[in-house]
This record gives sequence, C-alpha cells and structure tokens, in this order.
Amino acid sequence: MTKFGELISVEKPVLIDFYTDWEDAENTVETLRSVAAALGDSAKVIKIDINKNEILADALRVKGNPTFMIYKNGEMKWRQTGFQDANTLIGLVQQYV
Repeated sequence: MTKFGELISVEKPVLIDFYTDWEDAENTVETLRSVAAALGDSAKVIKIDINKNEILADALRVKGNPTFMIYKNGEMKWRQTGFQDANTLIGLVQQYV
C-alpha cells in the first residue's frame, strides 16, 4: 500500500486502470496507450492487475472490471467501472491537469 500511496501523491493527475487478465486486455491496452500519448508528461497512466493486487483492490472496493480512477495529490477525483473510450478518458484527465 505504501507504494500505491507514493504513486497517487503527485501533483499531476494519475489515471489508474484496475483490470484482470481475462478481460479484453488488448482493447484496453490500446486505449491506454492512446491516452498516455495524448497526455504526454502532464499525467501518469497506470494499469494494476486486480488478481496480483487483491489487498489493494479490496481496500479500494474494486468490484467491476475494468475500474478506472483518477487521483491527484493523493485524493481520488473520479471513478468509473466499465469500458471507457480514449477520448472520454483524455477529457476527464485534462480536467485535473
């Protein structure tokens, strides 16, 4: 959990995708690559495997797959479960840049 705290306690927005490997990972990876490319250095984009991080997922009450969250300065700013397209995610993150 300490490492997660360090990840989200930065001034730039952090978009996190909680996923499991059985989901349609290829589409999500391409979506996140597009988001990361569009945002450049203004934000971080991170994928976290729910199965490999069960304690963290439970602590954050991640039930659906995928679950996206945006953090800034250690505070959750937005959260949504279900697939999101790249343009939607880019627009959401840009609100916190």
